[in-house]
Amino acid sequence: MNITISPCKLSGTVAAIPSKSVAHRALICAALAAIQGGGKFEPPPEMLGLCRDIDATIDCLKSLGNGKPGLLGKTLHCGESGSLLRFLLPIVGALGCGAEMRMEGRLPERPLTPLYEELVKNGLTLSPQGSNPLKVKGKLHGGHFFIDAGISSQFISGLLFALPLLDAPEASSIRLYGKTESAAYVDMTLQMLARFGIKVHYDEACFIIPPKQTYVLPENVSALNEGDWSNAAFWLAAGVLVTGLNDESAQGDRAIVHILDSFMNTSDKVEEIAVDAADIPDLVPILAVAATRYNRTTTIFNAERLRLKESDRLAAITAMLNAMGADVSENEDGLTIHGGSPLKGGCNVSACNDHRIAMAAAIAATMCENAVTIKDADCVDKSYPTFWEDFRSLGGLAEVEA
Repeated sequence: MNITISPCKLSGTVAAIPSKSVAHRALICAALAAIQGGGKFEPPPEMLGLCRDIDATIDCLKSLGNGKPGLLGKTLHCGESGSLLRFLLPIVGALGCGAEMRMEGRLPERPLTPLYEELVKNGLTLSPQGSNPLKVKGKLHGGHFFIDAGISSQFISGLLFALPLLDAPEASSIRLYGKTESAAYVDMTLQMLARFGIKVHYDEACFIIPPKQTYVLPENVSALNEGDWSNAAFWLAAGVLVTGLNDESAQGDRAIVHILDSFMNTSDKVEEIAVDAADIPDLVPILAVAATRYNRTTTIFNAERLRLKESDRLAAITAMLNAMGADVSENEDGLTIHGGSPLKGGCNVSACNDHRIAMAAAIAATMCENAVTIKDADCVDKSYPTFWEDFRSLGGLAEVEA
């Protein structure tokens, strides 16, 4: 689906959609509680249809069943969700049920090292990296896991979900090395585990996870979710009021408020501003759009991981904004935006099958002098299926092309 956006000013109020990151974690913990209790996993009705990634999570968790030997060899359709794949790999190993993990888009290309090697070292047999499907056999045993925290926080979260399930004589450990990227996402996992009664100890870059723990289902799983700061960031950058956000959330992307404030309130005499994206990679597309407004140079760094998302986001952002008339260049680990010149528009841009590129392009298009057509704009379904509906409700001028 292609959408043409005419210059316009968004205004009004929109309710934040539920957080995809929190929903992933709540659903996984709820499913593990059901599996341990010998019951059937039933996702809360309120979490059905939130977005493509969450639908994939629910389908996979249903497929896992109760992990008994008679249910070996399940096929798990992970879609394009990197977090789902990386969470489920160690969980499948801990349950010992085996599985084929099927993937779409660029997901087979995204890195699994060092999680892959640590799972093999501790009892699993996996088909080669890049395989689709990725086959998982064996039973994960307890031990010491060494994870480079600078690659993906999802490796840490996956192990944190799985290791409490192990029937091991001693506690397992996750020893971290390197600078932890997206640390807030690990905090979200720890917070959710605590809500389900799971104990994790942390000391000097090492998580200690006691074995033989039981996930205890809270009374209302849906109530654990909260508004999504990552997707709300697109509206906030457009000056729209977003309701339903938790200011005390563990979601790292609530930093959008502080960063946008710094963009607006930094003196005009400051010629350059820098943004460290290590803990907020999902904000980079909309921050790059916002930076084009200001008559200064904005450098975004520590964002190299964005090359391995649904698209090469650094390349996609650069191509999209430059097509609209901006002055953006790629760096090895980020972007440099020379802002202050009006965006011209009058062009076609590709969403690159990437939901965050499509949404960033939509906000940028409203700022242009001429209309912009976004190709493959329906990829927003991955995280925000009602994005275009909300866009129009806020005064956005969007025309769907056949």
